[in-house]
Amino acid sequence: MSRGRVDSQDSLEPDDEVMPYSDDETDDELDEQDEDEEEVQPAVPAAEPEAGWQVKANDRDFCQLPEFQKKVFLCVKKSKYSGNAIKTYKYNVLTFLPLNLYEQFKRAANLYFLALLILQIIPQISTLPWYTTLVPLVLVLGITAIKDLVDDLARHRMDKEINNRKCEVLLDGRFQETKWMDIQVGDVVRLKKNDFIPADILLLSSTDPNSLCYVETAELDGETNLKFKMGPKVTHERLHEESQLASFDGKYKHVGEAMIFCEEPNNRLDKFTGTMKWRREMFPLDLDNMLLRGCKVRNTEECRGLVIFAGADTKIMRNGGKTRFKRTKIDYLMNYMVYTIFVVLILVCAGLAIGHSFWYQEIGSTAWYLFDGKNETASYRGFISFWGYIIVLNTMVPISLYVSVEVIRLGQSKFINWDLQMYYAEKDTPAKARTTTLNEQLGQIEYIFSDKTGTLTQNIMAFKKCTISGRTFGNPAGTDGERKSADFSWNKYFDRKFQFSDGHLISCLRSKKEAEMLEFFKLLSLCHTVMVEQKEDGELVYQAASPDEGALVTAARCFGFVFLSRTQDSITVSEMGMENTYEMLALLDFNSDRKRMSVILRFPDGRIRLYCKGADTVIYQRLSPSSKHKETTQQALDSFANETLRTLCLCYKDITAAEYSSWAQKHKEASVAMTNREQALDRVYELIETNLLLIGATAIEDKLQDGVPETIAKLAKADIKIWVLTGDKKETAENIGYSCELLTDDMQIHYGEDVNEKLSTRMMRRRNEPGGGRNKKVKEPFFTGEGKNALIITGGWLNEILCEKKKKRRRLRLRRLGKRPPPSNPQDGQPADDWEKELRQRDFVDMACECSAVICCRVTPKQKANVVSLVKRYKDAVTLSIGDGANDVNMIKTADIGVGISGQEGMQAVMSSDYAFAQFRFLQRLLLVHGRWSYIRMCKFLRFFFFKNFAFTLVHFWYSFFNGYSAQVAYEDWFITLYNVLYSSLPVLLVGLLDQDVNDKLSLRFPKLYLPGQKGSLFNYKNFFISLFHGIFTSLIIFFIPYGAFLQTMGQDGEAPSDYQSFAVVTASSLILTVSFQISLDTSYWTFVNCFAVLGSIAIYFGVMFDIQSAGIHVLFTSAFTFTGVASNALRQPYLWLTIILTVGISLLPVICIQFLCKTIWPSVGDKVQRHKKKYELEEEEKKKPPAFQRGGRSRRSAYAFSHSRGYADLITSGRSIRQKPRTRPELRDSIREVPHAENI
Repeated sequence: MSRGRVDSQDSLEPDDEVMPYSDDETDDELDEQDEDEEEVQPAVPAAEPEAGWQVKANDRDFCQLPEFQKKVFLCVKKSKYSGNAIKTYKYNVLTFLPLNLYEQFKRAANLYFLALLILQIIPQISTLPWYTTLVPLVLVLGITAIKDLVDDLARHRMDKEINNRKCEVLLDGRFQETKWMDIQVGDVVRLKKNDFIPADILLLSSTDPNSLCYVETAELDGETNLKFKMGPKVTHERLHEESQLASFDGKYKHVGEAMIFCEEPNNRLDKFTGTMKWRREMFPLDLDNMLLRGCKVRNTEECRGLVIFAGADTKIMRNGGKTRFKRTKIDYLMNYMVYTIFVVLILVCAGLAIGHSFWYQEIGSTAWYLFDGKNETASYRGFISFWGYIIVLNTMVPISLYVSVEVIRLGQSKFINWDLQMYYAEKDTPAKARTTTLNEQLGQIEYIFSDKTGTLTQNIMAFKKCTISGRTFGNPAGTDGERKSADFSWNKYFDRKFQFSDGHLISCLRSKKEAEMLEFFKLLSLCHTVMVEQKEDGELVYQAASPDEGALVTAARCFGFVFLSRTQDSITVSEMGMENTYEMLALLDFNSDRKRMSVILRFPDGRIRLYCKGADTVIYQRLSPSSKHKETTQQALDSFANETLRTLCLCYKDITAAEYSSWAQKHKEASVAMTNREQALDRVYELIETNLLLIGATAIEDKLQDGVPETIAKLAKADIKIWVLTGDKKETAENIGYSCELLTDDMQIHYGEDVNEKLSTRMMRRRNEPGGGRNKKVKEPFFTGEGKNALIITGGWLNEILCEKKKKRRRLRLRRLGKRPPPSNPQDGQPADDWEKELRQRDFVDMACECSAVICCRVTPKQKANVVSLVKRYKDAVTLSIGDGANDVNMIKTADIGVGISGQEGMQAVMSSDYAFAQFRFLQRLLLVHGRWSYIRMCKFLRFFFFKNFAFTLVHFWYSFFNGYSAQVAYEDWFITLYNVLYSSLPVLLVGLLDQDVNDKLSLRFPKLYLPGQKGSLFNYKNFFISLFHGIFTSLIIFFIPYGAFLQTMGQDGEAPSDYQSFAVVTASSLILTVSFQISLDTSYWTFVNCFAVLGSIAIYFGVMFDIQSAGIHVLFTSAFTFTGVASNALRQPYLWLTIILTVGISLLPVICIQFLCKTIWPSVGDKVQRHKKKYELEEEEKKKPPAFQRGGRSRRSAYAFSHSRGYADLITSGRSIRQKPRTRPELRDSIREVPHAENI
């Protein structure tokens, strides 16, 4: 059972140290748990639990029984127990074609063009050949299908790799190698060291003492420190051999069946409740007995376990959250614009159809030369004309738009993958774009939600400084040369990774003249719960309850005080080469309330001494009045705190034998108390931990990843807000906030109680307004004063503030006891209904967004996702989540963009992410360079694409006024077919792939360049209508200037080339040249490829036109190619070339003038940077900022360096984890290896 707070029973405020309950926990469950806690029932024979999730060992048929079948479709049933195979792919051989086509035709544009193709087959309606639509449609569908196939094949390979991993399963009485996908619930499996755990498994036994098993949970939470699990005592004693495990199946009546009863599958990583029925007895099971899928077995040679949950039922899979189909803002905007074009198209076609009806009634029906032999009414002809214009003007909705967008996104994804500046050489990890659909969204991020451990920090602790007897050590070498960097070569146990920047401390230690200095490091080597394992070759392996403890013991080792071994009641250390063994009389373990730990030792000379280390806030309260150096140590602590180091105070106390004897009796009585045992022990600990004498303090650095402060500062200049969401305790999270410069000394920090009070006040004020405030929203800000604000809030306060339905256990108990009115009748600023609850949530988001920094600590994975959802819902902002563990998966999937930190052991976050790289610092390049470029390129591409299609299509509209609105086309059929596919696609595609306004260095140097993307100012409805009017203007010029030139014209040779076909060639040529030169004007970054594409497109147009209008091809395909010799005839006339030049010039002149005026009179930030680009490129890089920790502001308490949970004290004092101490210990190796630290879940 988790350790409760001593003083929190009557408190109505959330406990900052406690992780809130999971959202899967119901009020009924909490009620039941409360009743269990309040009343301690006498021991009675256990009744068989109600049937919930039942597992029978070594019996695969049990899961297929009828009572465990569930209906999946109509009368088809299958077992509720999942198999262990995972499936993330979407298609197989049979479903690929129909499913992929179904998904593609869910796009409105594809469906529209399919309908258009059907219309073109109808002879009465068709005005264009069917192939003009079929060719682009097949191209679009084919390219998209190939991309989807490639993506899905990658998912198939990943699934196959995981499902085909090997594991030993007990089958037919012996262990056999089996694939993961074939493991079933109830199987007994055997795992070796460094094996991944294939399912959620009940640990039965292991080769370690008391069936301990050490696991690494990097896949779950990104932490590489070890955690230990323990098998039930009964299985540890009886289930080691293969034959014993084979009999663990209930087939022998004299033994009794082996059955597990437990909770249904859920997403709660912090809880498991179950019961094992075996040998006619019931044994309790909890999370400490479970090995969860995704973890890795470490430092345990072999372990055996029973599969409880498999596949989709495992906790890691349940924590994945719902996979959401992510689309960018531009995607949504593009769809709305396509719908707008649909509406415009229908209105235009309807207008032209009405025009044709009037024209036919007034002119067409009376002109004998227009009689077609059909007796059709004007209305019917108008109806037919409507559908004819739908076909003619269909290019207003660009079918090639979607495939072009996909090609651009694919190219931009490759650029991210190929970026060597985002490659992490230490772990050979390149950046990886795991999706191709979200690149431009990277240029619009407004909020970043980051995990802490493994994302901002390395989860590596380093001993940096210390203060002993009022003297501080650890400062860099001074100018006087007195202090030099420490040299540890004299110590054969020295850890080569350990660094300390003050050699003077070594000199003082080795002289052995200062007793308190020796006492300082002796305390570090003796007062801890680190466990040591001695290998056969004499090598020592340390396992600590927290990285901090490991760092302190390692520091003591390097300074000459080496922790060698321990038994249940003794500790052996080497002190400056001399080995001593101390009798351990009592171990007073750390917890989140005590914030300290102590050990009582009997020295070899018979003295009894208590050593204690803990947070300064609790140590100073317990110091003796005669203790020295309190003021100087306090000053050092303040200095350490300002440098954001994690501190611990060290102290001691000599105890007389009589005093210890009296205390030991009280301790024994408290340790066997049947009720409130932990609170009783805490009170007894308080009795002995008094009148302590201060020795000094340690300062530990929680190492940030390289470049984290610089990255956060750079992103802040780009107006990107960063929120840290972590499961760590408040002090640790706040400390890291200062380390990475997210928090600064000039910020006013607001905590949960502060926030709750402000929100309640706002709620009460709203209620007092007329109409209950429902007709008016309070607009004033929450923080009226000047200066920056920051918000630090715990998971408990988050539930309190957001009024989550699942209340805390304590609140339910108090409500039953009548100590607080139920929230259904709120009088204290709590919401009365859903409307008020929504307003309160909106108020919280508004308040948080007013702050410069937000840190949410002690939050569950579901709470992380909820915070992201709130910001998305109420701010309509583009969000990005970044993390490295399975506890970040839900947050990563909920955000618009999910980023996983790769290169660690844990890959669960990466598997669920959209982008992955190895270091947090790469985020600034991903956003400020790739994201910004992608956004600019996509916006420029879309603006131009819409323009060129409007300019192309609306020529038909102007032509209709001169052809009786008869739906006749203004161009040759093949030109219409190839315009978007061949003639005008490549230049704009290359702009979408390669264009950049400034290079990557200037993009990083001027983060303000990122702001247009956040505002969405480069592509919106305003830009769309500008493109529309630009297209209308260009189409007017392209139609009417050639029309005027052709009107009553005579050629040089007396011929009159003013025919329809020559006119079509001239307008088409003018259009191609105008579009090509226009994209040239819009190109900011010229390469050989761009130049080749523009000139090549023009050359391809003329080459193809002369070919398809030649006599030879007309002879072969008479009906398909009807413009025979038109191009060669028309383009030999000089005045037609003059017409083309005049048309192109008049089309481009206004654009050139407007661009010149805008860049001269109203330049943007980008224009200003471009104007001085050469100057900036030649300038030296900005001078480095002063060191991050030079703060002269207010004193701030640093986090105390301890684990978030209890240590190994119970395990040590029980003797269960201690191997038999060898009589003769072999000589230790020169180097002592320290493995990743262990922490008890």
